[in-house]
Amino acid sequence: MERVEDEKPKKKVTLYLLYCVATAVIGSVQFGYNTGVINAPEQKLRRFFQNVSIERSGEPFSAGANTMVWSFAVAIFSVGGMIGSFSVGAMVNKFGRRKSMLLANILAFLGGGLMGLSALARSYEMVIIGRLIIGVFCGLSTGLTPMYVGEISPTAVRGAFGTLHQLGVVIGILVAQIFGLEFLLGSDALWPLLLALTILPALMQSIMLPFCPESPRYLLIVLNKEEEARKALVRLRDSEDVSDDIQEMKEEGMRMAMEKKVTILELFRSRNYRQPIIIAIVLQLSQQLSGINAVFYYSTGIFDAAGVTQPIYATIGAGVVNTVFTVVSLFLVERAGRRTLHLIGLAGMAVCALIMTISLSLVTTNQSLSYLAIVAVFGFVASFEMGPGPIPWFIVAELFSQGPRPAAIAIAGFSNWTANFLVGLSFKKLEELCGPYVFIIFTVLLIIFFIFTYLRVPETRGRTFDDIAQGFAANARKSVESPVSEVMAVNPPGNNGAAPLSPTEKVPMVDLPHIP
Repeated sequence: MERVEDEKPKKKVTLYLLYCVATAVIGSVQFGYNTGVINAPEQKLRRFFQNVSIERSGEPFSAGANTMVWSFAVAIFSVGGMIGSFSVGAMVNKFGRRKSMLLANILAFLGGGLMGLSALARSYEMVIIGRLIIGVFCGLSTGLTPMYVGEISPTAVRGAFGTLHQLGVVIGILVAQIFGLEFLLGSDALWPLLLALTILPALMQSIMLPFCPESPRYLLIVLNKEEEARKALVRLRDSEDVSDDIQEMKEEGMRMAMEKKVTILELFRSRNYRQPIIIAIVLQLSQQLSGINAVFYYSTGIFDAAGVTQPIYATIGAGVVNTVFTVVSLFLVERAGRRTLHLIGLAGMAVCALIMTISLSLVTTNQSLSYLAIVAVFGFVASFEMGPGPIPWFIVAELFSQGPRPAAIAIAGFSNWTANFLVGLSFKKLEELCGPYVFIIFTVLLIIFFIFTYLRVPETRGRTFDDIAQGFAANARKSVESPVSEVMAVNPPGNNGAAPLSPTEKVPMVDLPHIP
């Protein structure tokens, strides 16, 4: 099947569209900042916990109790993220995309304020509660930002704009690493300000959002306000001719009207949605179980072993590589495609993880191998940002039409945060048990994710939301109506029941036969 491209001129990117996308991506920066900000002031916070304990009871925490309070303060962020991500679907259906982002910022103000005032109030509980609330906010942001950006972007640049979510995340992490330096905000006196700084981008987004339109897809398909949707599209596209966009949304809306409301359980029960929701979940797991957080945790030790006098600066260097290769992915995603970049990223990470395992296990006998480990760290980070970093966030919105999209994004986000929580909870113990061989676990997982992506994930580049959803529906019908042998045959020429295509765009993606 040959896809005819450029039949119509590509939609141009307007300044107003860039303004709206940039405004939404402030939420992504928030997520990145709050993910990375807690690492730098660890020792300061531990001392604060000890001092508060002495002031209250006259005795300091034991080493075990101090570690438990610290671990709880770190882990509670992921618990909040799980709650927030699971709430995305209900929130956007009730309040819409734009208003949901505005309401979410209330949590950023509240969480940031609690953490910022914790030292003054001499309360470590305020740090923990603030981290929980900020986690809920970030969980909402990981669903709201990709959804809004995907729904206002023209099809031709939807992938590139979708990558901006991950770019915002890595910029936020880098800013947190820099501000967390001792001579900036990482000191004993200024760490509360470091944690509270998240209020500033929340304030900025709250000021900018009222000048952004509601998602035209939400206005037309959910609220049936065609005129408002048309006005929003005219501003976003800077063109009076938005009839193609309106027509596509109407067709999707008509198909939605013939379907019953899609619940989270229905995503797993319905044959039309089962394959895309499994793909969405596995792609999210491929991001969190790839070992990227483990590598950032291990990187300072690797740089220290290599003789780097200030390993924190080398870790910041890894953050810069993170950002640079996210920008590279931004320009490649509409050329190479989502599936191809994800495969390249997974393969590169697997190779680098293997190199890290070998070099770290032999570094005591050959010191020069520590430099190979440093190269592997940078290669691992670069490969992550080529595919597994940005793609799982926005491809979920592409795999589903308007009706099931909120529920699907809630499930995918919950899977991501749950995996994040489990890795954070178990990695230190695994590292103690396995040492450098811990990366073998991630290598095996990366290979499994590579095979799954190669066999089951369709290419979505240049296709409308409805086209992709119809492809999965056609695939589901075939799996019911045809024997396995017929389903796995190549479509004859002229067949219009297009299923999601493999990267060659010649063989339709199908359900594999069940192996007991």
